Amino acid sequence: MTVGFPEFPPLDLDGDPKGCCARLYESDAARWLLDGELHPGGERLTLRLAELAALAPGQRVVDVACGTGATVLLLARELGTDVVGVDLGARTIERAQRDARAAGLADRARFVHGDAEALPLADATFDVALSECSLCTFPDKERAVSEMARMLRPGGTIAVADVIARLDALPAALRSAAARIACVADARTEDEYAALLRGAGCETIAIERRDAELLAMIDRVEARLRVARMLAPPGEQRDRVRETVALARMARDEVGHGTLGYVLLVARRDS
Repeated sequence: MTVGFPEFPPLDLDGDPKGCCARLYESDAARWLLDGELHPGGERLTLRLAELAALAPGQRVVDVACGTGATVLLLARELGTDVVGVDLGARTIERAQRDARAAGLADRARFVHGDAEALPLADATFDVALSECSLCTFPDKERAVSEMARMLRPGGTIAVADVIARLDALPAALRSAAARIACVADARTEDEYAALLRGAGCETIAIERRDAELLAMIDRVEARLRVARMLAPPGEQRDRVRETVALARMARDEVGHGTLGYVLLVARRDS
């Protein structure tokens, strides 16, 4: 692409979906595209999720698929929590560790390289397990939820913010491998997420729909993609950007139809 414009990395969408997601979201292109806001609603919605989970100073929190660590640092800074972030992207974890040291939060914000479906952390050691806009991308969601529940102390909570979808009602393009990376193709309904949590011994105590924040993010991403399409030279890269613009427009339409949305969901583990 042109000088100064980040190129999206090559992605193995079928062979390694988890690694593919990690490589994409740690890339310069993804940071440019999302403009530093990796999930709908940004910090404001993270703090709302923390409020629903009754997060309090001194509690231990694990952020599963923490990305660059923005939520980890936010909770440590604003709420005085002790937070561990786990992510599959090695570069992402290194950057998050540097940011924690630079912010003077390394004593309360720690990062670990690991897989959400096999978390490298001990049983019953956290008060809250958090997952923002990531559960929808995990191939084995039941295992990932079970791992989050395993780490909770009795009475602890799982707090999820994620894309929801009625997959059977979505256009085929939004059920493709590329749409999986965009947090759509393997999303679930509210009821299905609640059932996953119930299966791990956690009963839902709060559900809040936030479709407006998802719509705002889609609009922001689409605007940046239009810039990318203009700057990309003819060829494969421009074609990929054009296809992604089309997916964004389809996703916006589905939010309007009610077949795609965003939800905050909090569940408590049995005491």
